[in-house]
Amino acid sequence: MSNDHLAYTTPFPMGIEIASANGIYLFDKQGKKYTDLISGIAVSNLGHNNLEINKAIKNQVDEHLHVMVYGEYKQSVQNELANKLCSLLPNELDVFYPVNSGTEANEAALKLVKRVTGRKEIISFNGAYHGSTHGSLSVTGNEQKKSAFYPLLPEIRFIDFNNLNQLNTISTKTAGVIIEPIQGDAGVRIPSLEFLNALRARCNEVGAMLIFDEIQTGFGRTGKLFAFEHYNVIPDVLTIGKALGGGMPMGGFVSSKENMNELTHNPKLGHITTFGGHPVCCAAALASLNILTSKSILDQIESKGQLFESLLNHRLVKEIRRKGLFFAIEMENDDVVQKVVDGCKERGVLAFWFLSNPQSFRIAPPLIITDKEIEESCKVIIKVMDSI
Repeated sequence: MSNDHLAYTTPFPMGIEIASANGIYLFDKQGKKYTDLISGIAVSNLGHNNLEINKAIKNQVDEHLHVMVYGEYKQSVQNELANKLCSLLPNELDVFYPVNSGTEANEAALKLVKRVTGRKEIISFNGAYHGSTHGSLSVTGNEQKKSAFYPLLPEIRFIDFNNLNQLNTISTKTAGVIIEPIQGDAGVRIPSLEFLNALRARCNEVGAMLIFDEIQTGFGRTGKLFAFEHYNVIPDVLTIGKALGGGMPMGGFVSSKENMNELTHNPKLGHITTFGGHPVCCAAALASLNILTSKSILDQIESKGQLFESLLNHRLVKEIRRKGLFFAIEMENDDVVQKVVDGCKERGVLAFWFLSNPQSFRIAPPLIITDKEIEESCKVIIKVMDSI
């Protein structure tokens, strides 16, 4: 089918025409099967075509779709999702605001910290990725992706990730600090325990709010429900998306009731979203969260990650950075990465690259992948590397 009327994001997309998907597999129009090792970029954590999620979606469709902009009507599925999610979070994070995407969640979080503190300055980190809308792009630490769209938001400052010496940049002028607890598109950069604790302490010291962007790392990707659990550091605002919706488009941000109330006045509707909290998306998210927390999926993630790592030992691999089932496989250069990604695709295994780390490729499979499927996938990857 022609794509003449559909916008492109790059001159050279992967170009697979998907006919169906099930479990960890995608199938194209010719019937070729692909092992999905990227989960739609950390979205399909429970795989594709999950029957429990599908049932929840269908049941909600039979009840009603969109009925009003978010916040005006009571909708039971929104309440159930909020109650479930907040029951799994620290007491400080007890109010959930559903939106349409992770990027919108970050936009709203930036507004929230300015509103609560009365300050204007935002601090982010070099290498960060927080989205591509105007505000989220402003706090993304990749000049190559930003420069064509200047001017962006004012009073944004960047410091180096995992650098204790630069934390004093955070001051009494700072409204908030936004950080990925594990940087994703920079190539899975994992901070030290000391750094995140020092960051939390510095924010406390100067009265700045701390935003954790867990859009990629949330919902089991790192072996915990949320990555911040590895560090025992609690943010003031948590932004989520991607895997939240169980395959449906959804994001959200979570903070305290006191903080969230600031968005209800001066002005009213401090954040407003027409389709945020869409009932079908909430139904899918609730089903996904129930599955993730009621089965032994989280308990198996670290051992699966270790298996992947043990099987990807090769002369072309310079470094493997990993937390749970979130991998960056570092190669010599971006040319080698392209050959690996293209070669794997030809052989029916899907990997992907990183926006800000072109010399690495991404592996982030559905969390339900089995040991046998890991072994089969790694054999293909190694075979491709052997051919280079």
